[in-house]
Amino acid sequence: MINVFQPSLGEEELAAVREVFATGWIGRGSRVDAFEAAFAAHLGVGREQLTSTNSCTEATFTAMTLAGVGPGDDVVIPTVSFVGAANAIAAHGARPVFCDVDPHGLNPTVADVERALTPATRAVLLLHYGGYPGDIAEIARLCAERGVLLVEDAANAVASSVHGRACGVFGDFGVWSFDHGKIAVAVDGGMLYTRDPDLARRAAKLVYFGLEERSGHQRAARAADRWWEIEVSSFSRRSVMNDVLAAIGCVQLRRLPDFLARRAEVVARYDAALADVPGLRTPPPLPAGHRTSHYFYWVQLDPGVRDEVAADLYRAGIYTTFRYPPLHRVPLYRSAAVLPGADRAAERTLNLPLHQSLSDDDVDLVVSELRASLRRVMRG
Repeated sequence: MINVFQPSLGEEELAAVREVFATGWIGRGSRVDAFEAAFAAHLGVGREQLTSTNSCTEATFTAMTLAGVGPGDDVVIPTVSFVGAANAIAAHGARPVFCDVDPHGLNPTVADVERALTPATRAVLLLHYGGYPGDIAEIARLCAERGVLLVEDAANAVASSVHGRACGVFGDFGVWSFDHGKIAVAVDGGMLYTRDPDLARRAAKLVYFGLEERSGHQRAARAADRWWEIEVSSFSRRSVMNDVLAAIGCVQLRRLPDFLARRAEVVARYDAALADVPGLRTPPPLPAGHRTSHYFYWVQLDPGVRDEVAADLYRAGIYTTFRYPPLHRVPLYRSAAVLPGADRAAERTLNLPLHQSLSDDDVDLVVSELRASLRRVMRG
Protein backbone atom coordinates (compact mmCIF):
# COMPACT_ATOMS: atom_id res chain seq x y z
CA MET A 1 0.00 0.00 0.00
CA ILE A 2 1.25 3.48 -0.87
CA ASN A 3 0.39 5.45 2.26
CA VAL A 4 -0.82 9.03 2.56
CA PHE A 5 1.72 9.64 5.35
CA GLN A 6 4.87 7.74 6.21
CA PRO A 7 7.76 8.67 8.51
CA SER A 8 11.41 8.42 7.48
CA LEU A 9 13.23 6.67 10.32
CA GLY A 10 16.49 4.75 10.21
CA GLU A 11 19.89 4.08 11.72
CA GLU A 12 20.52 7.66 12.88
CA GLU A 13 17.38 7.61 14.98
CA LEU A 14 18.18 4.13 16.35
CA ALA A 15 21.68 5.28 17.31
CA ALA A 16 20.22 8.29 19.14
CA VAL A 17 17.87 6.03 21.10
CA ARG A 18 20.74 3.68 22.00
CA GLU A 19 22.66 6.67 23.39
CA VAL A 20 19.71 7.50 25.64
CA PHE A 21 19.42 3.91 26.83
CA ALA A 22 23.13 3.90 27.67
CA THR A 23 22.68 6.84 30.04
CA GLY A 24 20.29 4.89 32.23
CA TRP A 25 17.80 7.80 32.12
CA ILE A 26 14.91 7.78 29.65
CA GLY A 27 12.69 10.41 31.28
CA ARG A 28 12.73 14.14 30.68
CA GLY A 29 16.35 15.28 30.61
CA SER A 30 19.11 16.74 28.48
CA ARG A 31 17.76 15.46 25.16
CA VAL A 32 14.45 17.23 25.75
CA ASP A 33 16.32 20.44 26.51
CA ALA A 34 18.33 20.00 23.30
CA PHE A 35 15.17 19.35 21.26
CA GLU A 36 13.46 22.45 22.61
CA ALA A 37 16.55 24.55 21.89
CA ALA A 38 16.85 23.18 18.34
CA PHE A 39 13.19 23.84 17.60
CA ALA A 40 13.43 27.36 18.99
CA ALA A 41 16.35 28.03 16.64
CA HIS A 42 14.33 26.55 13.77
CA LEU A 43 11.45 28.94 14.51
CA GLY A 44 13.63 31.94 15.29
CA VAL A 45 12.21 32.46 18.79
CA GLY A 46 13.66 32.45 22.28
CA ARG A 47 14.29 29.08 23.88
CA GLU A 48 12.40 30.29 26.96
CA GLN A 49 9.19 30.61 24.90
CA LEU A 50 8.86 26.88 24.16
CA THR A 51 7.59 23.97 26.23
CA SER A 52 7.60 20.42 24.86
CA THR A 53 4.73 18.03 25.57
CA ASN A 54 3.83 14.41 24.91
CA SER A 55 1.40 15.40 22.11
CA CYS A 56 0.12 18.36 20.17
CA THR A 57 -3.31 17.81 21.72
CA GLU A 58 -1.84 18.26 25.20
CA ALA A 59 -0.11 21.43 23.98
CA THR A 60 -3.48 22.69 22.70
CA PHE A 61 -5.24 21.89 25.98
CA THR A 62 -2.46 23.73 27.84
CA ALA A 63 -2.77 26.73 25.51
CA MET A 64 -6.49 26.93 26.30
CA THR A 65 -5.69 26.92 30.01
CA LEU A 66 -3.05 29.62 29.64
CA ALA A 67 -5.47 31.69 27.54
CA GLY A 68 -7.97 31.58 30.38
CA VAL A 69 -10.63 29.92 28.23
CA GLY A 70 -13.61 28.80 30.27
CA PRO A 71 -17.39 28.68 30.63
CA GLY A 72 -19.14 31.55 28.89
CA ASP A 73 -16.34 32.02 26.37
CA ASP A 74 -16.50 31.48 22.64
CA VAL A 75 -13.48 30.27 20.66
CA VAL A 76 -13.61 30.62 16.87
CA ILE A 77 -12.18 27.64 14.99
CA PRO A 78 -12.33 26.67 11.31
CA THR A 79 -14.69 23.75 10.89
CA VAL A 80 -12.05 21.95 8.81
CA SER A 81 -9.82 21.25 11.80
CA PHE A 82 -8.60 18.34 13.87
CA VAL A 83 -11.04 17.02 16.45
CA GLY A 84 -8.49 17.44 19.25
CA ALA A 85 -8.55 21.21 18.80
CA ALA A 86 -12.32 21.43 19.21
CA ASN A 87 -12.16 19.07 22.18
CA ALA A 88 -9.62 21.34 23.88
CA ILE A 89 -12.11 24.20 23.63
CA ALA A 90 -15.17 22.24 24.77
CA ALA A 91 -13.33 20.47 27.61
CA HIS A 92 -12.62 23.88 29.13
CA GLY A 93 -16.33 24.63 29.19
CA ALA A 94 -16.18 27.07 26.27
CA ARG A 95 -18.17 26.99 23.03
CA PRO A 96 -16.46 26.15 19.74
CA VAL A 97 -17.76 28.61 17.15
CA PHE A 98 -17.05 27.11 13.75
CA CYS A 99 -16.16 29.38 10.86
CA ASP A 100 -16.18 28.64 7.16
CA VAL A 101 -13.15 28.00 4.95
CA ASP A 102 -12.24 28.77 1.37
CA PRO A 103 -13.59 25.81 -0.64
CA HIS A 104 -10.38 25.49 -2.69
CA GLY A 105 -7.62 26.29 -0.19
CA LEU A 106 -9.49 24.94 2.91
CA ASN A 107 -8.13 27.72 5.13
CA PRO A 108 -10.45 30.41 6.52
CA THR A 109 -10.19 33.89 5.08
CA VAL A 110 -9.95 36.87 7.40
CA ALA A 111 -13.58 37.61 6.47
CA ASP A 112 -14.62 34.08 7.52
CA VAL A 113 -13.03 34.61 10.94
CA GLU A 114 -14.47 38.09 11.36
CA ARG A 115 -18.01 36.89 10.63
CA ALA A 116 -17.69 34.27 13.36
CA LEU A 117 -16.56 36.65 16.11
CA THR A 118 -19.06 37.27 18.90
CA PRO A 119 -19.09 39.55 21.96
CA ALA A 120 -18.04 36.45 23.97
CA THR A 121 -15.08 35.52 21.74
CA ARG A 122 -11.96 35.04 23.84
CA ALA A 123 -9.72 33.38 21.27
CA VAL A 124 -9.33 32.19 17.70
CA LEU A 125 -7.79 28.74 17.20
CA LEU A 126 -6.51 28.63 13.63
CA LEU A 127 -5.27 25.65 11.59
CA HIS A 128 -2.81 26.02 8.68
CA TYR A 129 -4.39 23.50 6.31
CA GLY A 130 -1.87 21.18 4.69
CA GLY A 131 0.94 23.51 5.73
CA TYR A 132 -0.39 26.45 3.70
CA PRO A 133 -0.19 29.63 5.83
CA GLY A 134 -3.48 31.15 4.62
CA ASP A 135 -4.45 34.66 5.76
CA ILE A 136 -2.48 34.34 9.00
CA ALA A 137 -0.96 37.84 8.95
CA GLU A 138 -4.34 39.48 8.36
CA ILE A 139 -6.07 37.27 10.94
CA ALA A 140 -3.38 38.10 13.50
CA ARG A 141 -3.99 41.82 12.89
CA LEU A 142 -7.75 41.33 13.23
CA CYS A 143 -7.33 39.50 16.55
CA ALA A 144 -5.02 42.21 17.89
CA GLU A 145 -7.50 44.94 16.88
CA ARG A 146 -10.41 43.13 18.54
CA GLY A 147 -8.50 42.18 21.70
CA VAL A 148 -8.90 38.48 20.93
CA LEU A 149 -6.17 35.94 21.65
CA LEU A 150 -4.79 33.96 18.69
CA VAL A 151 -3.74 30.32 19.01
CA GLU A 152 -2.13 28.73 15.94
CA ASP A 153 -2.46 25.02 15.31
CA ALA A 154 0.73 24.61 13.28
CA ALA A 155 0.70 20.80 13.35
CA ASN A 156 0.64 20.82 9.53
CA ALA A 157 3.07 23.71 9.27
CA VAL A 158 6.41 22.74 10.80
CA ALA A 159 8.35 24.77 8.21
CA SER A 160 5.69 27.14 6.83
CA SER A 161 6.22 30.89 6.92
CA VAL A 162 5.09 34.26 5.60
CA HIS A 163 7.83 36.68 4.57
CA GLY A 164 10.30 34.76 6.71
CA ARG A 165 8.15 34.64 9.86
CA ALA A 166 7.32 31.12 11.00
CA CYS A 167 3.74 29.97 11.20
CA GLY A 168 2.93 29.32 14.83
CA VAL A 169 4.49 32.53 16.16
CA PHE A 170 2.10 35.10 14.68
CA GLY A 171 -0.26 34.68 17.59
CA ASP A 172 -0.17 34.52 21.35
CA PHE A 173 0.26 30.74 21.34
CA GLY A 174 1.31 28.13 18.79
CA VAL A 175 1.32 24.33 18.86
CA TRP A 176 3.10 21.70 16.74
CA SER A 177 2.92 17.92 16.41
CA PHE A 178 5.68 15.34 16.04
CA ASP A 179 3.51 12.23 15.90
CA HIS A 180 3.98 9.32 13.51
CA GLY A 181 2.16 11.00 10.63
CA LYS A 182 4.00 14.31 10.56
CA ILE A 183 6.98 15.45 8.48
CA ALA A 184 9.49 15.47 11.35
CA VAL A 185 8.48 12.83 13.88
CA ALA A 186 9.49 11.97 17.41
CA VAL A 187 7.19 8.91 17.35
CA ASP A 188 4.91 11.17 19.37
CA GLY A 189 5.17 14.56 20.99
CA GLY A 190 4.20 18.20 20.72
CA MET A 191 5.48 21.71 21.30
CA LEU A 192 3.88 24.82 22.75
CA TYR A 193 4.97 28.40 21.97
CA THR A 194 3.89 31.33 24.09
CA ARG A 195 4.62 34.92 23.15
CA ASP A 196 4.85 35.82 26.86
CA PRO A 197 7.86 34.12 28.53
CA ASP A 198 6.08 34.34 31.89
CA LEU A 199 3.30 32.17 30.51
CA ALA A 200 5.91 29.76 29.17
CA ARG A 201 7.24 29.35 32.68
CA ARG A 202 3.71 28.64 33.86
CA ALA A 203 3.28 26.15 31.00
CA ALA A 204 6.31 24.20 32.19
CA LYS A 205 4.56 23.71 35.54
CA LEU A 206 1.18 22.89 34.02
CA VAL A 207 2.57 20.00 31.98
CA TYR A 208 4.16 18.44 35.06
CA PHE A 209 1.49 18.18 37.78
CA GLY A 210 1.72 21.88 38.66
CA LEU A 211 4.98 21.23 40.50
CA GLU A 212 7.09 24.28 41.18
CA GLU A 213 10.22 22.23 40.45
CA ARG A 214 10.47 19.19 38.19
CA SER A 215 12.59 16.99 40.45
CA GLY A 216 14.33 16.72 43.78
CA HIS A 217 17.67 17.00 41.98
CA GLN A 218 17.05 20.73 41.59
CA ARG A 219 16.58 21.16 45.33
CA ALA A 220 19.37 18.74 46.23
CA ALA A 221 21.81 20.67 44.05
CA ARG A 222 21.21 23.66 46.32
CA ALA A 223 21.75 21.47 49.39
CA ALA A 224 18.17 22.08 50.48
CA ASP A 225 16.85 20.05 53.39
CA ARG A 226 14.29 17.39 52.52
CA TRP A 227 14.57 17.94 48.77
CA TRP A 228 11.94 15.25 48.22
CA GLU A 229 9.18 17.53 49.50
CA ILE A 230 6.98 19.19 46.87
CA GLU A 231 5.10 22.41 46.22
CA VAL A 232 2.07 22.24 43.92
CA SER A 233 0.72 25.36 42.19
CA SER A 234 -2.16 23.89 40.13
CA PHE A 235 -4.25 20.76 39.70
CA SER A 236 -2.44 19.62 36.58
CA ARG A 237 -1.55 16.38 34.86
CA ARG A 238 1.65 14.93 33.48
CA SER A 239 2.15 15.60 29.77
CA VAL A 240 5.90 16.07 29.37
CA MET A 241 8.11 14.71 26.59
CA ASN A 242 10.89 12.24 27.43
CA ASP A 243 14.49 11.84 26.26
CA VAL A 244 13.73 8.87 23.99
CA LEU A 245 11.23 10.87 21.95
CA ALA A 246 13.38 13.99 22.02
CA ALA A 247 16.48 12.12 20.81
CA ILE A 248 14.55 10.95 17.76
CA GLY A 249 13.15 14.45 17.31
CA CYS A 250 16.62 16.02 17.32
CA VAL A 251 17.72 13.74 14.48
CA GLN A 252 14.53 14.45 12.55
CA LEU A 253 15.03 18.21 12.84
CA ARG A 254 18.53 17.83 11.38
CA ARG A 255 17.04 15.85 8.49
CA LEU A 256 14.09 18.21 8.00
CA PRO A 257 15.61 20.28 5.14
CA ASP A 258 16.09 17.12 3.08
CA PHE A 259 12.54 15.97 3.87
CA LEU A 260 11.14 19.30 2.75
CA ALA A 261 13.17 19.31 -0.47
CA ARG A 262 11.90 15.86 -1.44
CA ARG A 263 8.30 16.75 -0.63
CA ALA A 264 8.61 19.83 -2.85
CA GLU A 265 9.84 17.57 -5.68
CA VAL A 266 6.87 15.26 -5.22
CA VAL A 267 4.45 18.21 -5.29
CA ALA A 268 6.07 19.58 -8.45
CA ARG A 269 5.74 16.16 -10.09
CA TYR A 270 2.04 15.98 -9.16
CA ASP A 271 1.44 19.54 -10.38
CA ALA A 272 3.04 18.87 -13.76
CA ALA A 273 1.31 15.52 -14.27
CA LEU A 274 -2.17 16.67 -13.22
CA ALA A 275 -2.28 20.16 -14.71
CA ASP A 276 -4.18 19.11 -17.84
CA VAL A 277 -6.68 16.68 -16.27
CA PRO A 278 -10.25 17.81 -17.05
CA GLY A 279 -12.50 18.21 -14.03
CA LEU A 280 -9.66 18.09 -11.51
CA ARG A 281 -8.29 20.95 -9.36
CA THR A 282 -4.93 20.90 -7.60
CA PRO A 283 -3.99 23.07 -4.57
CA PRO A 284 -4.01 26.84 -5.13
CA PRO A 285 -0.76 28.66 -5.89
CA LEU A 286 1.05 30.24 -2.96
CA PRO A 287 0.91 34.02 -2.61
CA ALA A 288 4.22 35.88 -2.78
CA GLY A 289 6.24 35.51 0.41
CA HIS A 290 4.35 32.40 1.56
CA ARG A 291 6.18 29.13 2.18
CA THR A 292 4.40 25.82 2.75
CA SER A 293 5.60 22.65 4.43
CA HIS A 294 3.83 20.56 1.75
CA TYR A 295 2.08 18.47 4.35
CA PHE A 296 -1.02 17.66 2.26
CA TYR A 297 -1.45 17.41 -1.48
CA TRP A 298 -5.11 17.47 -2.42
CA VAL A 299 -7.18 17.28 -5.56
CA GLN A 300 -10.80 18.29 -5.95
CA LEU A 301 -13.37 16.43 -8.04
CA ASP A 302 -17.13 16.35 -8.39
CA PRO A 303 -18.65 14.72 -5.26
CA GLY A 304 -19.75 11.40 -6.77
CA VAL A 305 -16.57 11.16 -8.81
CA ARG A 306 -14.38 11.76 -5.73
CA ASP A 307 -15.71 8.77 -3.84
CA GLU A 308 -15.46 6.38 -6.81
CA VAL A 309 -11.90 7.50 -7.51
CA ALA A 310 -10.94 6.97 -3.87
CA ALA A 311 -12.33 3.43 -4.01
CA ASP A 312 -10.50 2.68 -7.27
CA LEU A 313 -7.20 3.94 -5.87
CA TYR A 314 -7.61 1.87 -2.73
CA ARG A 315 -8.15 -1.27 -4.80
CA ALA A 316 -4.97 -0.39 -6.70
CA GLY A 317 -2.99 -0.25 -3.43
CA ILE A 318 -3.03 3.54 -3.02
CA TYR A 319 -4.46 4.96 0.19
CA THR A 320 -6.19 8.33 0.03
CA THR A 321 -8.35 10.21 2.52
CA PHE A 322 -10.03 13.48 3.35
CA ARG A 323 -8.72 15.43 6.31
CA TYR A 324 -10.42 16.95 8.16
CA PRO A 325 -14.19 16.22 8.11
CA PRO A 326 -16.06 19.42 9.05
CA LEU A 327 -16.60 19.61 12.78
CA HIS A 328 -19.81 21.64 12.60
CA ARG A 329 -21.45 18.42 11.38
CA VAL A 330 -20.50 16.54 14.60
CA PRO A 331 -23.62 16.36 16.82
CA LEU A 332 -21.67 16.52 20.08
CA TYR A 333 -20.57 20.11 19.35
CA ARG A 334 -24.20 21.22 18.91
CA SER A 335 -23.43 23.64 16.09
CA ALA A 336 -26.14 25.10 13.90
CA ALA A 337 -23.61 26.87 11.66
CA VAL A 338 -24.26 26.99 7.91
CA LEU A 339 -20.84 26.83 6.24
CA PRO A 340 -21.17 26.26 2.50
CA GLY A 341 -17.47 26.61 1.66
CA ALA A 342 -16.49 23.83 4.04
CA ASP A 343 -19.40 21.65 2.93
CA ARG A 344 -18.35 22.08 -0.69
CA ALA A 345 -14.72 21.25 0.10
CA ALA A 346 -15.66 18.18 2.16
CA GLU A 347 -17.59 16.62 -0.72
CA ARG A 348 -14.90 17.24 -3.35
CA THR A 349 -11.46 17.03 -1.71
CA LEU A 350 -9.16 13.99 -1.72
CA ASN A 351 -5.71 13.92 -0.10
CA LEU A 352 -3.19 12.01 -2.22
CA PRO A 353 -0.06 10.31 -0.81
CA LEU A 354 2.61 12.86 0.08
CA HIS A 355 5.73 12.02 2.04
CA GLN A 356 9.48 12.13 1.52
CA SER A 357 9.80 8.36 1.06
CA LEU A 358 7.73 8.36 -2.15
CA SER A 359 9.78 7.42 -5.21
CA ASP A 360 9.18 8.95 -8.62
CA ASP A 361 7.71 5.59 -9.64
CA ASP A 362 5.27 5.77 -6.71
CA VAL A 363 4.12 9.24 -7.76
CA ASP A 364 3.79 8.15 -11.38
CA LEU A 365 1.70 5.16 -10.30
CA VAL A 366 -0.64 7.39 -8.28
CA VAL A 367 -1.05 9.70 -11.27
CA SER A 368 -1.58 6.83 -13.69
CA GLU A 369 -4.21 5.14 -11.52
CA LEU A 370 -5.94 8.46 -10.84
CA ARG A 371 -6.17 9.22 -14.56
CA ALA A 372 -7.39 5.69 -15.33
CA SER A 373 -10.07 5.91 -12.66
CA LEU A 374 -11.26 9.28 -13.92
CA ARG A 375 -11.52 7.92 -17.48
CA ARG A 376 -13.58 4.97 -16.23
CA VAL A 377 -15.89 7.07 -14.05
CA MET A 378 -16.44 9.70 -16.75
CA ARG A 379 -17.43 7.01 -19.26
CA GLY A 380 -20.09 5.96 -16.78
